[in-house]
Amino acid sequence: MVNDPELSGKYLGTISADFVKVADTIREASYRIRKAGFECPIFVIGHEVVPIGQLLLDKNLLELNWNYNASFLNEFVQRELVAADKEEAFRATYKDPDEFCCLFVVDKEFTRFVFIPYPED
Repeated sequence: MVNDPELSGKYLGTISADFVKVADTIREASYRIRKAGFECPIFVIGHEVVPIGQLLLDKNLLELNWNYNASFLNEFVQRELVAADKEEAFRATYKDPDEFCCLFVVDKEFTRFVFIPYPED
């Protein structure tokens, strides 16, 4: 997998189209993850099943472009997707989870963390 530093229009369009539909569910899941004592919720999205976190939204059941899994930073550190020595740097760049959703986008030629703002009510 290549970690491309730019989010192409192809990804931005399909991610945004889905996110408008799922933002309220994701926001609530983020709140519950934090309330349970886990820091830095991360939502893993992929066109295929991704074995990280727990399935939250199945694209086939909800007519979405992406599957959504719920996870958090500690799992990413344990799986060495975020290096232990980079955990503090990740926390420093992590945006306010009440305003932004942290997505980990996984596709055949693209893997990247993306922060997307929740739509305003």
